[in-house]
Amino acid sequence: MPEPHQDPATDATRRTWLALERTQLAWWRTGLASLAVGIGVGRVVPELNSAVQEWPYILVGTLFGLYGVLLIGYGTVREERMASDLEEGRMRMGSGFGRVIAGLGVALGLATTALILFS
Repeated sequence: MPEPHQDPATDATRRTWLALERTQLAWWRTGLASLAVGIGVGRVVPELNSAVQEWPYILVGTLFGLYGVLLIGYGTVREERMASDLEEGRMRMGSGFGRVIAGLGVALGLATTALILFS
């Protein structure tokens, strides 16, 4: 049986809903990966390395954990706001907070690189 003709606007809205869901899941996956990196940097690497100074690893690992929680929370709030806007027929563009999150990721990457170079 052929599908009835769909209004292009309705079809676009459905695709946008699905894209929002995929994007939220991507934020969650990235947050969970950051939590795993935090465990690795903060707990596993000092054990394997027999590091004299464990506190830098614990600090960077803790920051990765907090970063992961931030990513999961931001992804959830972002999806809810964008879904609300979509229901009201509006479109929200990205916020400057995404740049802040990217900057934090770069800072954590540099901190991890410094641990590798100077340990």
